[in-house]
Amino acid sequence: MLKISAGGNGGGFCDGIARRDFIRIGAMGVGGMTMANLLEADARAGIGSSHKAIINIFLPGGPPHQDMFDLKMEAPREIRGEFKPISTNVPGLQICEEFPRMAKMMDKFTVIRSIVGAQGGHDAVQCTTGRSPRNQPPGGWPSIGSTLSKLEGQVNPDAPPFVGLSPKTGHIQWSDPGQSGFLGPAHAAFRPSAEGKEDMTLTGITLDRLGDRMKLLNSFDRFRREMDNSGLMEGMDTYNQQAYGMLTTGKLAETLDLEKEDTKLRDRYGRGTAKLTADGAPKLLDHFLLARRLVEVGVRCVTLSFSRWDWHGGNFNRGRQDFPMLDQGLTALVEDLHNRGMDKDVTVVCWGEFGRTPTINKDAGRDHWPRVSMALLACGGLNHGQVIGATDRLAGEAVERPVTFPEMFATLYHNLGYNVNELRIPDLNGIPRYLVDDNAQPLPEVI
Repeated sequence: MLKISAGGNGGGFCDGIARRDFIRIGAMGVGGMTMANLLEADARAGIGSSHKAIINIFLPGGPPHQDMFDLKMEAPREIRGEFKPISTNVPGLQICEEFPRMAKMMDKFTVIRSIVGAQGGHDAVQCTTGRSPRNQPPGGWPSIGSTLSKLEGQVNPDAPPFVGLSPKTGHIQWSDPGQSGFLGPAHAAFRPSAEGKEDMTLTGITLDRLGDRMKLLNSFDRFRREMDNSGLMEGMDTYNQQAYGMLTTGKLAETLDLEKEDTKLRDRYGRGTAKLTADGAPKLLDHFLLARRLVEVGVRCVTLSFSRWDWHGGNFNRGRQDFPMLDQGLTALVEDLHNRGMDKDVTVVCWGEFGRTPTINKDAGRDHWPRVSMALLACGGLNHGQVIGATDRLAGEAVERPVTFPEMFATLYHNLGYNVNELRIPDLNGIPRYLVDDNAQPLPEVI
C-alpha cells in the first residue's frame, strides 16, 4: 500500500508525514506488501495499442452444475433437484429457471458441461493457473494475471496489470485467486481494499515534496538491494516509480469510485450486499462493474470471487438467493462489454473448483464432486451460443468431450495472442515452463 498522510501521532517528520507511513511507502514487508511491491518491474518496451484482457470470475466452494446449466429432469427425484429448466434464445439449449436474463442472451455464452481433472480441494489454483495444486515447483504456479504482468507489464502507468477484487478474509484459499507463484510478489495482484482506495489520493503534500520522498526512497532501496540475497528487492526503483505515477495521476482511484458511474447502469448490474458470508465470501455485484471499469483503463487481468458455493445443506434455498444475483451481475457485464465494443478483446470465464454430487444428501445439500464440473465462457471474439461436452443421465461423469483445465487456459492464452506450444517462462530453478501442461491446445469449438 502506498500511503500518504497529512499528519501522524508522534515520531513524524517535519513536513507532516508520520514516520510509520514514510516507512510503509519504501519498505518491502514480508507480511504485507506495499502498492509499489505489487506493480510490474519488467514492462516490455513497445507494447502496441491492442489491449487484450481476462476477467476471471471464481465461484468459491464448488457450484452445483446440475442445478444451474446441466439439469437432469429424467433422473430420480433424489438427484434431479427442485429447479426447472427454461428455454434460451439458442434452440435446444435449456438452463435453470433462476437465470432468466442469461436465457435471453445465451447466444453470447458458451456452456461447458464437462470440465474434468479437478483435484477436489477448496482452492482457486486450477481456476487461476490451469495447473494441479499438487507437486508445484518452488514458489508455486503463477496465476494467469501474474503471467500477464510478467510478459506484458502495464498498458499505461495509471493502472497495474493485475487486480484482484477478492478480500483476504475467511478461507483465504477460496477467496484469494491472485497467487503470483514463482514469478514473485512483483507480479501479484494489486488489491484495492476500502482502505487502499483512500490511500490512492494525495492529502497534505505537494507533488514536489512527494518527488523528494521518492528520490530518497530509491536511495534506500538501492542500499537494501545490495544487502538482500533473496531477489525480492530487485526492481524496487521501478515499482516505486510506477506507484508514484498511479498516485499522481489519480486515475486508478477515480476508476474505483463507482459514484462516477451512471446510476441506471449501476442498477443494471445490481448492488448486491457488502455483508460477507460466514466464511468471508463477498456478494458484491459492484465487483462485476469494477472489473469492466478496471479493464477499460488498462488492467490486463481482473479476478473476482462471488459468494460461497459449498452448499452441503440448503442447496436449493441458497440457489434461489445466489443464482439470480449471479445472473444479474454476469449478464450485465457481458452486455456492457458488447455495448462498449470491448467484447472482442476481453474474455470472460466463470467457474468453480469442482462440481457437486448427483445425489442430494439428508440436509438438502450436495457434497464435493471433483469428477465433473461446469464453466461459462463469454466475449473474447469466440464462437458462442453453444454447449460443449455432456454428462451422463445423473450429471456425474463426462461422457462427451471432456475438457481439462489446461485446455481452458490454452484457450485463454490463445485469446491473449500467445502460442502455448512455444512460449516458456523460467521458474526459480531456471527450468523453462510452458504456459500450460499436457500439451493442451485451445478449444477448437470456440476458436
